[in-house]
Amino acid sequence: MSGARPDEQTPGPEPWVFQPAPDLERSVAERLRGFPREPDMLVYGARSLASLVLRGWLRAYHRMRVVGREHLPRDGSFVMVANHASHLDAPCLLSGVPLGRIHRTFPAAAADYFFDNLPTSAFSAIFINAMPFDRKAKGEESLAICRTLLGDPGNALILFPEGTRTTTGKIARFRSGIGRIVAGTDIPVVPCHLAGAGLAWPKGRAFPRPRRLALMIGAPRVYRDVETTPAGVRHICDDLRAAVCELGGVPD
Repeated sequence: MSGARPDEQTPGPEPWVFQPAPDLERSVAERLRGFPREPDMLVYGARSLASLVLRGWLRAYHRMRVVGREHLPRDGSFVMVANHASHLDAPCLLSGVPLGRIHRTFPAAAADYFFDNLPTSAFSAIFINAMPFDRKAKGEESLAICRTLLGDPGNALILFPEGTRTTTGKIARFRSGIGRIVAGTDIPVVPCHLAGAGLAWPKGRAFPRPRRLALMIGAPRVYRDVETTPAGVRHICDDLRAAVCELGGVPD
């Protein structure tokens, strides 16, 4: 058996190069407020545990029921939209998503409220996986981030198109953001209605009360044939609001 000639030697493996996370030099607060965030196994573990605890608490304390989980798309990216009456809303919608998708499901949260200081930023980013949404100075930039997020198959975005919590129980007019994101695209939008959250944890109350909660998940809608004009955007917003109202059995 003869050995190979020097010029025929099999090349060795590529040298290992250490590449630290791009946000390593940023402060903890900056990393939490930034988006998209770098993967972190410790954060994933904490979020998974928190999700299990949250689902158990919602089922035991609020006797929460979820109807229509089968309507959630199994593949690809999608948007969930719902009425907004309480800080319970995002946790409740997250509990309607399969556990295997929680790390790729992002509730849009007001940056000036949920990312205002380190404790709330940590809770929002780690346990809720919230995406900072600037409602004032950088609205268009936030919409661009939403589009990029949905362009990556498998991501889910949770939006509350009213923009703020209602204090009357009436579902307000949907703002244009959701229409501007999905008009002329194949992105499914899943209308949802959450009942009882406003009574369980209304504005101004420090801790939730043990009131029943019910999450209704409707069939997804696609607006590929709707033009990205003001009229088209308004049509999408009005159509989704009507779908949310219908799910909740409330007047449109």
